[in-house]
Amino acid sequence: MDDTAKYLIHASISADGVVERSDVVGAVFGQTEGLLGDELDLRDLQQSSKVGRIDVQIDSENGHSFGQMTIASSLDKVETAILAASLETLTRVGPCQAVIEVTNIEDVREAKRRMVVERAKELLTESFDDTVMTSSEILEEVKESVRVEDITEYHGLPAGPRVADSDAIIVVEGRADVLTLLRFGIKNAIAVEGTNIPDDVATLTQERTVTTFLDGDRGGELILRELSQVGDVDYVAFAPDKQSVEDLDRAAVIRALRNKVAFSSLPDDGDYRAAVAAAGGTPGVPSDPRPESPTTDGSSSTPPADGPTDAVTEASSDNGGTVTVEKTTEVDTGAEAESAPDDVFDESEAETVAEAVDPVQPTLSLSDHVRETITDGSGLARLLDSDLGLLDEVAVEKIYDTLEQTEPAPRLVVVDGEASQKLVDIAAQRGVGDLVARSKGEYVKKPVSVRVRTADQLLT
Repeated sequence: MDDTAKYLIHASISADGVVERSDVVGAVFGQTEGLLGDELDLRDLQQSSKVGRIDVQIDSENGHSFGQMTIASSLDKVETAILAASLETLTRVGPCQAVIEVTNIEDVREAKRRMVVERAKELLTESFDDTVMTSSEILEEVKESVRVEDITEYHGLPAGPRVADSDAIIVVEGRADVLTLLRFGIKNAIAVEGTNIPDDVATLTQERTVTTFLDGDRGGELILRELSQVGDVDYVAFAPDKQSVEDLDRAAVIRALRNKVAFSSLPDDGDYRAAVAAAGGTPGVPSDPRPESPTTDGSSSTPPADGPTDAVTEASSDNGGTVTVEKTTEVDTGAEAESAPDDVFDESEAETVAEAVDPVQPTLSLSDHVRETITDGSGLARLLDSDLGLLDEVAVEKIYDTLEQTEPAPRLVVVDGEASQKLVDIAAQRGVGDLVARSKGEYVKKPVSVRVRTADQLLT
């Protein structure tokens, strides 16, 4: 009966004497018999399973009895209400005066519905992953897993897959650094795994064009000193001061490698990191350790390094073109310094090197930013100030968090993706005036303070 019951009749019992459960049940059947006619006779309803058993809980104290009574019903609402009202006609239970009052009629199905709703909430919270990956995130995750799986070994040392056959290699400190470069498409790095340079690496450096890319700390300098003694180093790059290569993002990695310095231009003694910073622009190390030499007028000046301060970075871009960045420094003789050849990257493998063009240039117009970010398919977003200077450059999937946190707030945003409702809303909150995207999204409510344009509209 409990499985088919639709309603539960709850009633309270109070008697002026000591009574038991059997007295209450007998009073219910005896005093309601014939009261409601044959169709609602309680005994007949129980026999046909339309009414369940009468559950009674009764206690006695100080010569009085009180308790609760529950009756399950599968009748309809009207019939159940009539049956419940008939219980209140009882005036005696056993030998005692008694009062029975119906407290409520519970809809069993409604209770089950509440239970279903609560359980559904729990299942929804516990069983489903709230994270929905975008297409770009899915592509990046798959690409990254492939790159990580590409890590190999060269004579037992962690290395990229192109170390064995590439004309140029990058020497880094550990396995994590190799993985970082692989993640950015650079596959010709090899790790020395400590300050004790392996003989295989020393031999390899004598056969290839070698760039060291080391952490911006004392350990990186020690590795460079030992490698220069046992092997052959052509170019030097450091991570920013007190930072590790493995902690750098794509822009920082490419900036550091693009600003590599010829090892022959560094002083024989002194702080290598400071010398590289002075010659190539590595951030965080402000001074040049080279001694000052007197000039003809009695003042002093710091002699420039022999050779270029910056290398030429040239790599194939996604659309088949070539991107070249060249920075040179004149030597004391007035002659133009030679640019070092671009042998840091394996050109056939470093797909992302085309993004190495430093966007922090005051001469870039908005159209230039749009072409480099959207037309070239960079997969990046640029945050610009009112003078079109670059505040930050991040991957498209990180634009929401970056836009919310960047200080000062950008004036313009250029994004190689869709100008979605969420992006437009955040831009309006941060006071962005112009948003240029590859495409526009569907807007429920577009803020009037943000002008949204596509690259096609701007470049037409």
